Amino acid sequence: MKYPMKLSNAMHILAFIYINPKNDLSSATIAVSVHTNPAYVRQIMADLKMAGILNNTQGHANPTFTRPADKITLLDVYRAVEGDKPLIHIDTNINPDCNVGVNIQRILQEKYQMIQKDAEESMHKVTLEQIVDEFHKCTKDQSMRWD
Repeated sequence: MKYPMKLSNAMHILAFIYINPKNDLSSATIAVSVHTNPAYVRQIMADLKMAGILNNTQGHANPTFTRPADKITLLDVYRAVEGDKPLIHIDTNINPDCNVGVNIQRILQEKYQMIQKDAEESMHKVTLEQIVDEFHKCTKDQSMRWD
């Protein structure tokens, strides 16, 4: 099973831009950090631009934020790259004649909707700035251990 990584990659891209505002912010450079290809980075950045999170001039490596990092939430980014897709999904390929399959999926759907709501409320509380602050703390702690 392949796990969706678009949200993680989008947060990585945003953190990279936030941490390195004066460096080369081309999709090729960011792609090296994300360990992917530049076209994928451009696709995610286009989603972030369409969602009003990033400003970017096509053909120029100068992405900027449309608002402060403490106003960009994990939920904003999730919706930008995933739209209305739920975090977890029911199995839609079930035997319609199976009482267990039909009812279990209906019950799970209700539970999954509750989980989605809870997750979105939590994601709304996490900002890009908090993520980057934790990154700086983590890298400071690591350098103290390895120096």
